[in-house]
Amino acid sequence: MLRFHLLATAAVLPFLPTASLAQEAFDLGEVVLSSSLTPVAKDQTGATVEVLEAEDLAGSDTSVIQRLDRLPGISSVANGGLGANATLKIRGLPGRYVVVRVNGIDMNDPSGTQNSFNFGSLTPAGIDRIEVLKGSQSALYGSEAIGGVIDITTYRPTELGFSGQVSSEYGSDNTRSGTLSFGYLTERAELAYTYSRILTDGFSAQASDDEDDGFRQTTQTFSGRYNLTDNLTIGAAVTDRSGDLEIDRSSTDSSGATSFEERGARVFGEWQTGNVLHTFAYSYFDIDRRDPTGFTTRFQGDRERLSYLGSAELAGDVTLNFGLDRTEESFNSGGSTGDERTLSAQAELLMRPAENVDLSAAMRYDDNSDFGGKATGRLAAVWRPQNDLAFRAVLGTGFRAPSLYERFSFYGDPTLQAEESRSFELGVEKTYGETASVKATVFYTEIDDLIQFDGGSTACGSGFGCYNQVPGTTKSRGIELSGTYALSSRTEFFGNYTYTHATTDGERLTRTPKHDLLLGVETDVTDRLQAALDVRHVGDVVPSIYAPADHKVGTYTLVGAGVSYDVTDTTQAYLRVENLFDEDYETAGGYNTPGRSAFFGVRADF
Repeated sequence: MLRFHLLATAAVLPFLPTASLAQEAFDLGEVVLSSSLTPVAKDQTGATVEVLEAEDLAGSDTSVIQRLDRLPGISSVANGGLGANATLKIRGLPGRYVVVRVNGIDMNDPSGTQNSFNFGSLTPAGIDRIEVLKGSQSALYGSEAIGGVIDITTYRPTELGFSGQVSSEYGSDNTRSGTLSFGYLTERAELAYTYSRILTDGFSAQASDDEDDGFRQTTQTFSGRYNLTDNLTIGAAVTDRSGDLEIDRSSTDSSGATSFEERGARVFGEWQTGNVLHTFAYSYFDIDRRDPTGFTTRFQGDRERLSYLGSAELAGDVTLNFGLDRTEESFNSGGSTGDERTLSAQAELLMRPAENVDLSAAMRYDDNSDFGGKATGRLAAVWRPQNDLAFRAVLGTGFRAPSLYERFSFYGDPTLQAEESRSFELGVEKTYGETASVKATVFYTEIDDLIQFDGGSTACGSGFGCYNQVPGTTKSRGIELSGTYALSSRTEFFGNYTYTHATTDGERLTRTPKHDLLLGVETDVTDRLQAALDVRHVGDVVPSIYAPADHKVGTYTLVGAGVSYDVTDTTQAYLRVENLFDEDYETAGGYNTPGRSAFFGVRADF
């Protein structure tokens, strides 16, 4: 039975003290994909990884970013409603420092001002699992992974034969959505497909008018794999997403419309020879964004990646991972074009010197065709002095290569060098039988050689300023706390709090909450009826210098509530209310956010 988890419950899901999940934080059976070059047991990684499963996403939020926003250390900024540009921050660091992958495909936009992912149009449809890996991870993922990595896996069948899921939802702003996922699984083969469609009349993105800005989107994903022999497996994954969005051109012009299409594909082969698993893969990503009446009418970007990864099981609980990677990126926007090539080599050593100690060491070297080479590394450790207690530590370096736009656009400077980072975190987690759990993580990241737009720079010859390497160091430090308490076998309390102090040379980073608190309760009213309530309080946010004088960026409190009912063992109906008390707030100055909203949906497995 899929339980209904409203709004924030996933923030501490890996530590829920229920019969099935109480020991999950230390369960060798739970595997995470993103924290190393190969999958590892969650209790064997020193890195901080938050995991959301399909049941945590289904019916809980209209967009994925709403769900991620409830995790410790995560915040977001949106320029309007569903479909509008929205970015995610990890521990105060903005989207240009976050890598987003779907089924192993890098989805960061190479045509953007800075390589980042737009979360505004990403819905939970067809998503099976999300992992949020925090801290500098360039030793594993290369450029951009200074803040962390969002790794998304789409629907896959889990039962032999034919199976699937279907859902439909209707709610505020005339929002309608439907999703169909189905798959076929045998002992040797696996196929999965998802089709999703969402339409909404929306609301005005700009706070200066009340004309609705509608959005519609179609998403399709496919994945498959086949075991040709006991030692050879081939597979593929494809994703296609396209949408149309009405926009407010400015505070005085509510006309305008944009569209986009993004396509990604990955093919791979896995070959086992002795104690070494070889993985060869080719991936491709392409995005085409159109703004017919804008200053720049079209943005195009693509990325091709060819990679090899070897994983050798050595003696004495030691695993050696090693790989090579060749990536090509290009963009074309407003008459500006550019391309680059990066060759990478990396290695990772996973060790278990004692039954209760796990260590990992990773190194990577990236050689860019324009700005040269960059070496990064990461050390991680976890110590479990007893079964219900774990201490974790991670030390890592990272970098962000200047984007193609920052180098080759009308405002670009081809001589820009990469930004560099260092990060550290120390954490502890403790469970108390099946009753309670707590987790605490202290974190610190600093970034040098910052790249920003400099109105006084003449390097690009635009006459209006250029992107430039500016003096200063960005620092983000703070603490994440989370916990759960089971009042009874039917009722659970949960919560998390994040304190983030993010600055550049003493100046606070804008749009970054200093305080982010979440408290909630979930209860099984009967064997078929569940209910949930949560409160999220965000405090002390500094607005952007571009925010209008009457902006509403600052402190706000949101309340969410919902119920779900298991009509049958395979069918569930639910009702949720977001922003129950109709809080009037903004995360980006001058841009509206959803008011009180209600949604009703039905979903079923077959």
